[in-house]
Amino acid sequence: MLRLRPYKDSDAETILSWQRDGEGFYKWSAGMLGDYPVSRERFDALGALMRFTLLDDKEVAGFFTLRNPTDSLEEVRFGYVIVDPDKRGQGYGAEMLRLGLIYARTVYRAQRASLGVFENNIPAQRCYRAAGFRETDETEDYPVLGETWKCVHMAMEL
Repeated sequence: MLRLRPYKDSDAETILSWQRDGEGFYKWSAGMLGDYPVSRERFDALGALMRFTLLDDKEVAGFFTLRNPTDSLEEVRFGYVIVDPDKRGQGYGAEMLRLGLIYARTVYRAQRASLGVFENNIPAQRCYRAAGFRETDETEDYPVLGETWKCVHMAMEL
């Protein structure tokens, strides 16, 4: 059974172990956590965000953050969304987001949810669409690994 709980410091080692190469790391972090491999200290800097852990029974299976992208409390933005590589492609990500959306709507009373995804991260895009997110017209460019990666914004009304 999948469920969410607040992130615990003891989850970090497992979550950081999922970063197995630089490209995957930058698709996940957009370089906001510094260079690959990420240090525990840099990862701990996410403490300013609302952090959640997905559990599969008692095993850590996923992680994401929520924040307010503006001063308004009506929108939450998902970030640092990641699922255990051994569980990808099995619906864990979409279910984790669905649970996060329930939290955003019922506890936080948000009316909109958004996120960003690199256009070269097709599996993540599929996951986000499965959870109900749709592309917006907004994009951003990020310098990553000597290239320019386009970040597509996705959103949904709650």
